[in-house]
Amino acid sequence: MKLGLFNLMSFKDNPGGIQGVIKDTRKMVALAEEIGFETAWFAEHHFTNYSLSVSPLIMAAHMAGYTRRIKLGTAVIVLPLYHPMRLAQEIALVDRLTDGRLVLGIGSGYQAYEFARYGLDVEQRNQALLEGWALICRALTAGNTQSSGFQGESLHTDFLLNTLQQPLPPLFVTSSNAEILRAFEPWQPTPFMTAGYRGSPRLRQMVQDARQSWRQAGADGERPIAVQQYIHITDSRLAAHQAAERAMFVARMIAALHEKKTATDGAFISAPPFANEPDADEICRNLMIGDPHNVAERIIAEVLETGASHYNCFFQFGDMPIDDALRSLTRFGNEVIPLLEDALGPVRC
Repeated sequence: MKLGLFNLMSFKDNPGGIQGVIKDTRKMVALAEEIGFETAWFAEHHFTNYSLSVSPLIMAAHMAGYTRRIKLGTAVIVLPLYHPMRLAQEIALVDRLTDGRLVLGIGSGYQAYEFARYGLDVEQRNQALLEGWALICRALTAGNTQSSGFQGESLHTDFLLNTLQQPLPPLFVTSSNAEILRAFEPWQPTPFMTAGYRGSPRLRQMVQDARQSWRQAGADGERPIAVQQYIHITDSRLAAHQAAERAMFVARMIAALHEKKTATDGAFISAPPFANEPDADEICRNLMIGDPHNVAERIIAEVLETGASHYNCFFQFGDMPIDDALRSLTRFGNEVIPLLEDALGPVRC
């Protein structure tokens, strides 16, 4: 199993403003590399303070200049929001700019709020994903493709750029849909799953359901997967509850974005508590929030039950103060990772 660091880059109350969120991300990635994390991942979202990471490829290229070893992943490129011909070129260029450290996470997206502002129908996202990927993988692996040009005529296009990693960078997909996985199958994709604030109980059920559906569809039900969890290492109940509140800030924004009409103040989401919201103690039980031994034991159990080959860690959620996030990540490296390695074998790179 390998470790990843997830960077959503939400903006809530960062004392440095937008620039503070960017600087915090650099600090977190640098520390993750020092500790031995395999990959730093960057989200993609648009138009609100839910995330400032509007382009995970730009973030990966940017962070290549601040790091030397850690891989840089897109978590994920929302493919239906792009022209696939342009995206293929940008993937190839970023893989070369990072000296072959790019990890390619691809997804269909899910936020209608974002799709609408691009003039797109979120209900067509899976079809757009499949059609776009067919063009991209041919462009990058065969060096040419056919596409629709001006007024719909068919155009043959040759591609000069290809990826440094051949035939493609490591590939992750956020869909557990068997049809979509089959389309990506030649490239051995790793499904990427997260349950957000619902944490372990929901995540384990998601993995169980996905594996069962893959088997029923005649696909590999035991394939490696990547999972993602919120993590905060602390011995203080007060600090744990403060971390839980940061996690719920993210959850409330997601809930608001799922509404038919999202309330915003400019680009800031109005995200009040929602119905049947869990209390702080339940959040701490569901997420990996607590002391090092407790968190290590729960991660080990989760990895063994889910069969995860990649464990993605979300430390600075909800625009958490950077000192708190760095302290948590440092303790994870010093106190949790040795326990993980005793039970699971090497996890550091």
